[in-house]
Amino acid sequence: MVEAVQDAAVVVTGAGGGIGAALARRFAAAGARVVVNDLDPAKAEAVAGEIGGIAVPGDASAIVADARDALGGRVDVYCANAGVGSGGTETADEAVWALAWDVNVMAHVRAARALLPDWLERGAGRFVSTVSAAGLLTMIGAAPYSVTKHGAYAFAEWLSLTYLHRGVKVHAICPQGVRTDMLTASGSAGELVLAPTAIEPDDVADALFKGIEEDRFLILPHPEVAEYYRARATEPDRWLRGMNRLQRQWEEAAAR
Repeated sequence: MVEAVQDAAVVVTGAGGGIGAALARRFAAAGARVVVNDLDPAKAEAVAGEIGGIAVPGDASAIVADARDALGGRVDVYCANAGVGSGGTETADEAVWALAWDVNVMAHVRAARALLPDWLERGAGRFVSTVSAAGLLTMIGAAPYSVTKHGAYAFAEWLSLTYLHRGVKVHAICPQGVRTDMLTASGSAGELVLAPTAIEPDDVADALFKGIEEDRFLILPHPEVAEYYRARATEPDRWLRGMNRLQRQWEEAAAR
């Protein structure tokens, strides 16, 4: 049991399935009061009913006020988990880029804008950003996803360095493949890069709770990502050549 979340008022966006549902279940099991958000009202209601939570369906960008009201006037932990796994190259439609930016980055910004006045006044609050290893590294075949997940990570990092001394805790969760609908939708690129080491959503929740206990910003459900991230930072040309080999392998498989 993590004392930091006992009796806490928690919001989890995109919690109708996958990682979000696993986070909602884990927070509820730890004694938190949980708002389950999802664009799909039926999915939100189903998970909320299962865990004794409160369903607040709708766009994750605009639910802070309703979630706060549902939780009795305060939010202690906000899990910005909703995301879109937009694939494509630089030629992806403007609408695809705009949606990825709006959901993967700006929804986090809007939530923080709504949450921070109360958190700074109280000197306490916890912002959990479900990013992706793509936010630290990249993902072949998915330019909009990779670029906006880098943005999500950058925003979480900025929140932490700006407000840490004022009681705001921030955690960035950066898994590789997780067995969810998003992995299924990633197609052959996901099969090549992510599926071989994919983990369950519950494993991501376990990693977050361990990170909360240890008061860590960066949560790596796949520990090997730390080595990849180090290689990217210290030997970028070698790392890029390795990623380009993966790109060519994917292209060659698709051409068969």
